[in-house]
Amino acid sequence: MSDFVSPFLLGLIEGITEFLPISSTGHLLVAEHWLGARSDLFNVVIQAGAILAVVLIYRERLWRLARGLGDPVQRDYVLKLGAAFLITAALGFAATQLGFKLPESVAPVAWALVLGGVWMLAAEWLAARRPERSTITWTVAILVGLAQVVAGVFPGTSRSAATIFVAMLAGTGNRAAATEFAFLVGIPTMFAASGYELLKTLKAGGEVHEDWGALALAFVVSAVTAFVAVRWLLGYIRTHRFTPFAVYRIALGLTLLFMA
Repeated sequence: MSDFVSPFLLGLIEGITEFLPISSTGHLLVAEHWLGARSDLFNVVIQAGAILAVVLIYRERLWRLARGLGDPVQRDYVLKLGAAFLITAALGFAATQLGFKLPESVAPVAWALVLGGVWMLAAEWLAARRPERSTITWTVAILVGLAQVVAGVFPGTSRSAATIFVAMLAGTGNRAAATEFAFLVGIPTMFAASGYELLKTLKAGGEVHEDWGALALAFVVSAVTAFVAVRWLLGYIRTHRFTPFAVYRIALGLTLLFMA
């Protein structure tokens, strides 16, 4: 496939799937079986493109948080975001040092898609039977941090699905509030991951064989597509549940298992 089409499609897939609870990493791993494998740096940096879209969408919220550190409520929220990020960073770094790598076969991703879809259906059902709360507790913050690590270690899980539904089950029953916290904590998480991979690549010196033009194209496509996808999702969840995404995950996972 041409040098233009492959990164364009991968950026498009990343932008659409990063924040929808259907697993961007899982979709990229599957897509790369047909479009050609890419480096870890490529995959992480185009995720950062999607995160940039969230920064733009939540720019006013982020600015209020930055200006409102003197307000105990705002400061408490920022501290919880920080705690969730630090848990993810510490445990994620430990997982990297222990040698955890993304699977090269489709089967583990397919199983994660199926089991994650079942988990989403169960979590949505349980959350609907609890009082709706918008508060982010310390328990929610800690569990969201742990959920990000699980999603990173098991591709196909979906970072957004894991964090949103953990938040909902841990006490933040309001879908919009759970989604906002999950998306905001993803900003430092993915930017840190991108920076880490970039430093590793630069330190490799002469061993680097990255196509920087393809990476830049995929980054831009991912950012633009994610901006549209997130704006749509934030409007969708005001009046709809996540059930269609769970059904899609299960159907895709079973299809991949059948084809494997």
